[in-house]
Amino acid sequence: MSGSAEDERLRVQQLRALRRRWLRDQELSPREPVLPPRQLGTVAAFWERFLQPGGLWRQQVHKAYQSGRFVVLRVLLPAWAITYYVKYHLQKSPHGVVTTNPRIFPGDRILETGEIMPPLKEDPHGHH
Repeated sequence: MSGSAEDERLRVQQLRALRRRWLRDQELSPREPVLPPRQLGTVAAFWERFLQPGGLWRQQVHKAYQSGRFVVLRVLLPAWAITYYVKYHLQKSPHGVVTTNPRIFPGDRILETGEIMPPLKEDPHGHH
């Protein structure tokens, strides 16, 4: 029986050595991984240069985006909401700020010009 236990112990020792070697082989050296150089197209190369961290254009685009976002969220939307509320909820007339001009009938005086509206012409067809 001592022979099979010795064989088992030797087999376990060899498996441990193989596992250690396999784990050591999985570690990357400083020069790995070796990748082929990237071939970028014209548009991809432009965006690669354009979006490099710290680039002037990237900073300008970011500033424009931040200021536009501020204007929309902090100025335009609140102004629109206030205008909507005032126009449709605070005004006493039924249609808010929307008003119509007064009706003018024949013989009435137009306030802006002082003219008097002439009478309507008679309809010669007599359909009425």
